[in-house]
Amino acid sequence: MPYQWLTDPDATPAHLHLWPHRSLSRRGFVVFIAATAGMITLPLLAQLGQPMFWGLLPFLLLTLAGLWAALTRSTRDGALLEVLTLGPDQIALERHNPRGPHQSWQANPYWVSVQLYPSQGPVPQYLTLKGAGREVELGAFLSPEERLALLPELQTTLTNLRNP
Repeated sequence: MPYQWLTDPDATPAHLHLWPHRSLSRRGFVVFIAATAGMITLPLLAQLGQPMFWGLLPFLLLTLAGLWAALTRSTRDGALLEVLTLGPDQIALERHNPRGPHQSWQANPYWVSVQLYPSQGPVPQYLTLKGAGREVELGAFLSPEERLALLPELQTTLTNLRNP
């Protein structure tokens, strides 16, 4: 799952890290680019020594550069990290955006509630924390099943914080 309790959820303070799912590792990136370059080269070799070679080469190189740029951008965008710290005196959520401002939210755990909106949010099974006059989303990049699995863990941890 693309979230991990860094400490036991019953420990004080509890730390939870959430990140988007990464389907392509660094090694996978290299293998994919190499395989694509190899497949692009095969038809180009048939044109070796022909004037058509120079007509095809820029387009094939542009295709490879475009793939490289798109995959690199996707990897950078996946560097998003949400850190939730649940302590007896304060709950803090920090969102480290890869391109954009750092966002943070704090509230007293006694007044915080976990809300799940099955279909009313921007994503199915929209999970939020509500407290300190604000409602903040949590793990919008997680799948609906992952948000459903995280809900009882958060509720249990909040209950344990309120009733030591």
